[in-house]
Amino acid sequence: MKDDNKTLTTGFGMPVDDDLNSVTAGPQGPVLVQDIHLIEKLAHFDRERIPERVVHAKGAGAHGYFEVTHDVSRYTRAKFLSEVGKRTDVFLRFSTVGGEKGSADSERDPRGFAVKFYTEEGNYDMVGNNTPVFFLRDPLKFPDFIHTQKRHPATNLKDPDMFWDFLSLTPESIHQVTILFSDRGTPRAYRHMNGYSSHTFMWYTHSGEYYWVKYHFKTEQGVANFTGEEADRMRAEDPDCATRDLHEAIARGDHPSWRLEVQIMTPEQARSYRYDPFDVTKVWPHADVPPIPVGRLVLNRNPENYFAEVEQAAFSPGNFVPGIGPSPDKMLQGRLFSYHDTHRHRLGSNYHLIPINAPRAAAMNSYQRDGAMRTDGNGGGGPNYWPNSFSGPAPDSGVTPPPIDVAGMAARHAYVLGDVDFVQAGELYRAVMSEADRDHLIRNLVGHLRGAKRRLQLRQAALFFKAEEDYGLRVARGLELDPEEVRRVAAMTQEERVAFTAE
Repeated sequence: MKDDNKTLTTGFGMPVDDDLNSVTAGPQGPVLVQDIHLIEKLAHFDRERIPERVVHAKGAGAHGYFEVTHDVSRYTRAKFLSEVGKRTDVFLRFSTVGGEKGSADSERDPRGFAVKFYTEEGNYDMVGNNTPVFFLRDPLKFPDFIHTQKRHPATNLKDPDMFWDFLSLTPESIHQVTILFSDRGTPRAYRHMNGYSSHTFMWYTHSGEYYWVKYHFKTEQGVANFTGEEADRMRAEDPDCATRDLHEAIARGDHPSWRLEVQIMTPEQARSYRYDPFDVTKVWPHADVPPIPVGRLVLNRNPENYFAEVEQAAFSPGNFVPGIGPSPDKMLQGRLFSYHDTHRHRLGSNYHLIPINAPRAAAMNSYQRDGAMRTDGNGGGGPNYWPNSFSGPAPDSGVTPPPIDVAGMAARHAYVLGDVDFVQAGELYRAVMSEADRDHLIRNLVGHLRGAKRRLQLRQAALFFKAEEDYGLRVARGLELDPEEVRRVAAMTQEERVAFTAE
């Protein structure tokens, strides 16, 4: 019988059967709210830091507008996308992810790219990153992943062993790791990086037709990155370099802009696509699904008060408008709960009334009342319940999203690890990167992995080898590992690899 002290439990002592796979309806989801372990884990994670954001703590923001440049009305009923030339006010917040509020802008880290559209149908938030993929595809792993990017619980120091132990035990991360340790992991400025939804979303029409979409905001300033050495130097010279660059560019009238393109896939295409279209660790290659232009985003006004407009800005991938909705993407499903939950913890139950978060072009009529920091009339003497016969606001069935098929056994479905998880990382290394890009990638990886235990170096090098032999062997040589041993470990199953490299 297993030692009770070694059995993972919930906060109330119930044994946990699986800590890697959320309960979903069938293998592809969506995630079910009945997964009490997931809800407890995310809710606790959202409350671990006060009052700083748990992730994306360091950031900068600006106001601007989005203008539709191409007709996409055949794909979505969203009014702010309904006609060419239409403009919508926006607020965009950039950020690093893992560091604290005082960390340097040039740290090797993904960058947040969150856009709030103040539409006439309510606020729509696109909450993405500067990378088209992510490390994980199941939200149950997310709190653990962020813990490994933070500080060791005993030393309070960044810990390479934590970092690489988790990633080497999570092979689905290989694509994002390859991007992160390339020069794309250290953007030169927020103005000089792209933004991506990463997740797949639904667009739907008045007639109930729907499509799956991915967003790509392409910088019109051109992509520019630091090398690893330049980023290290900038941490000492100007740790706020990206924040300073954005503010000063807008102040002098050099307004940064991005071109929005989307990839669109029909439900029929999604059902037979060669990759799981809802797996956020994968891209849809442009040769398969060519991007189409939609519009242009411009930032033209700096905040007047950082705390009021940037620090209190709260974005959620669950803020939709009619015409846009979620997909079965498991990571997205977890975020739909977690973002609103963490904002209520950090800013209060009425955070939606803070001016930067409140709708500007739409009325706000709900039956949510009371709570700390209620700053409006609190609904006056009107009813605070539905249904009522006192002329209170009523639901509108005309904005109901189209139904999608959901079927499958409610269980913790493990995603079967296969070579497909290494394909796109290998293609990125082999076919997209230049030789200089590959040199920088290897140098950055070796520099960071050198601080981890040898068994973790071996396990991670084997994953790189599985993506592309040259990739793994160059990392192995840089770490002075035996190339033949890396080759042998790469040929093992994941279970064998973990057992072989266990302490």
